Amino acid sequence: MEDMSSKGKNKKETKSETEPDSSPTLDFIRTIIENDLKAKKNDCRVHTRFPPEPNGYLHIGHAKSICFNFGLAAEYGGLCNLRFDDTNPIKEEAEYVESIKEDVRWLGFDWEDRLFYASDYFMQLYEYAVQLIKKGRAYVCDLRSEEIREYRGTLTEPGKDSPYRNRSIEENLGLFEHMRAGEFEDGSRVLRAKIDMASPNLNMRDPVMYRILRATHHRTGDKWCIYPTYDWAHGQSDSIEGVTHSICTLEFEDHRPLYDWFLDQLNVFHPKQIEFARLNLSYTVISKRKLLELVEEGHVTGWDDPRMPTISGLRRRGYTPESIRNFCERIGVAKKESTIDVALLEHCLREDLNKRAPRVMAVLRPLRVVIDNYPEERVEELGAENNPEDSSMGFRKIPFSRELYIERDDFREDPPKKFFRLSPGREVRLKHAYYIKCVDVIKDENTGEIVELHCTYDSETRGGWSKDGRMVRGTLHWVSAAQSLKAEVRFYDRLFVKENPVEETESADFKTYLNPNSLETLTSCRIEPSLANTTPGSRFQFLRKGYFCVDSVDSSRSRLVFNRTVPLRDTWAKIEKAQKKS
Repeated sequence: MEDMSSKGKNKKETKSETEPDSSPTLDFIRTIIENDLKAKKNDCRVHTRFPPEPNGYLHIGHAKSICFNFGLAAEYGGLCNLRFDDTNPIKEEAEYVESIKEDVRWLGFDWEDRLFYASDYFMQLYEYAVQLIKKGRAYVCDLRSEEIREYRGTLTEPGKDSPYRNRSIEENLGLFEHMRAGEFEDGSRVLRAKIDMASPNLNMRDPVMYRILRATHHRTGDKWCIYPTYDWAHGQSDSIEGVTHSICTLEFEDHRPLYDWFLDQLNVFHPKQIEFARLNLSYTVISKRKLLELVEEGHVTGWDDPRMPTISGLRRRGYTPESIRNFCERIGVAKKESTIDVALLEHCLREDLNKRAPRVMAVLRPLRVVIDNYPEERVEELGAENNPEDSSMGFRKIPFSRELYIERDDFREDPPKKFFRLSPGREVRLKHAYYIKCVDVIKDENTGEIVELHCTYDSETRGGWSKDGRMVRGTLHWVSAAQSLKAEVRFYDRLFVKENPVEETESADFKTYLNPNSLETLTSCRIEPSLANTTPGSRFQFLRKGYFCVDSVDSSRSRLVFNRTVPLRDTWAKIEKAQKKS
């Protein structure tokens, strides 16, 4: 990659240049880009990047950034880099790097030959730091970290100059070289920028650029014992790569003056940083630090637990990349922080799965049904459509026999009012099959629990329709007892019971609001035999029960495990309908 510093520094924009012309059709970031293209800035290039730190797995908030950065580049015929800001070897691992690459690919994006690491630029960053020392804009400080915080001041009080702030350029150059050579103990010295200890922006109060840290880096090994801070490496990495529009979340807005100061002092190519509101999702924690707590303390089974908002967790639960991209597009970008209802994410998933998921029958809490007037040895194959939303998905055959399973909840011995399912003397339709009528109920002699129903069927109602035109109110799903397969089904619910589990106004630990019923496992489920050779990650609609996915970790040919992806009930659709009426 050519160092863009050789092309010279862009003129720093004035306020009037960074405030875009209003547009009724474009979000504020696209408006800025459109204005830059009209002004022929950056040779009319649009070059973005997605710069994760490899210190954890990506979550749904990162998905928004991925979709936006790669999407903008594609929209304007530009480029988007994948760059790992790997400046902290204590928290970073190669495992995280590989998981991030897998997530970006799964979402449908390709960085082509533009895979970079901040560690690629460690030598260049070191040389840049030397430049600042020679200009009198950086110095080696012997204060310990707690002393630096004490000297920094507060939002209402200015900071105090370090007693080492006025070292000579020659002394600073020598000390910095000795730092790099490993001649000082960890934490004993840092390199700081010399800016303004009285600045109202705390980020400008002589921030740390390098610290001594003996830790093996996942790429550079033990080559370095000093590491750049994120604030020092980030802007310069953007500049080196020729990034034109450095799109960040709002927490970096106060850091922008510092990044601008570094670039101005170095007189290198100047990307334009633009901040937008990060994604906040109801009933969800979106913080790698907090998600790591959940993993390390055993509240979930790992980063890819289907209850986690990580991309790997959503993938394992059965989310599709198309649904996540659609969700990110629908919520758009804004300057003001807000919380998105998780129901919208679930709605986007239902919309997508409704089109692509085959319909199958699965009985999750089985109750045996014996059809007394059906021949004992007979097994017939009935036709069933795979997806009424897509006729090209065709039909499948499902076996019907004398002994079946239905859902235990689909029978009531003493039915309440408006209960239209099976009860003694009542007739119902079996989906794709026949009308049946309950004629007897068998109970356990000791417990009184219903263990078996005896029914009769009407042979003239094959396919689930009566030739004489009589109608029934209830339609049940079912499976053949002999031909069905055993399966384990996991019902996942929201991980937290509180809409905002990390609300800053409350002092309670966010884990206080963990949902104790976020996982229910059923081990005696029965599914139709068409699922015998299904592959991990395959998605289905279990009729009347919701959308389910074959678990990618625990499922095998000898043990079928399904995760409930999302129920059929769509609260967001009801919200939208109510909004339209009003």
